[in-house]
Amino acid sequence: MNPSRGYDQLARFYRPIEFLAFGRALERARFQHFDRLRDCKRILLLGDGDGRGLALACRLAPHARIDSVDFSAGMLDRAAQRLQPADHTRVTLRQADALTADFPPNTYDAVTTLFFLDCFSDAQVRAFIEHLRPALTPNAIWLHADFALPSRGVYRLRAQVWLTLMFTFFRWQTGLTVRALPDSETLLNSAGFHRIAEVSRQGGFIVSSVFQQIAK
Repeated sequence: MNPSRGYDQLARFYRPIEFLAFGRALERARFQHFDRLRDCKRILLLGDGDGRGLALACRLAPHARIDSVDFSAGMLDRAAQRLQPADHTRVTLRQADALTADFPPNTYDAVTTLFFLDCFSDAQVRAFIEHLRPALTPNAIWLHADFALPSRGVYRLRAQVWLTLMFTFFRWQTGLTVRALPDSETLLNSAGFHRIAEVSRQGGFIVSSVFQQIAK
């Protein structure tokens, strides 16, 4: 299956599916730290999906230039529909594979990966961080939200069930090959991005974090 086509087909139904499964928990996790974008000048949104993050970033940072990169043309079409007319001159919607796309050096003072890196393996996330790092300015912030596996108890059991269902669903719909969560937060930390804020929900199953690159 063509992964892009799979996500294209999901574009219209993505938000209702998300709401049926988790209510507003994922939406709250996505936007937990978006206030930190207010003073940013160049923002990179990766895998924003149906454009809810893009619309909010436009409202919070009215003077920023924003690039939104997604693998799915269908998702980008949904995102474009959320833009206000005045935002079109400062927003770039780009269909590309973020793992290999070219990004201008020393450009972005903020990047977001919100329920995005869970589509990749540890090796892919590690390579991606190194690939993206030159595009970030010194002290850039990285807003990250994703699922995590709680350490024990009923929350861990519940998370294991949900993760199995989700990976199975996305493998069926998009051809997703990974079957386990990458250790994205540890990989970010090892690459020199230090966590400066974190909020967890549902016993640690859903985590929203802010990392900051430490200028050398």
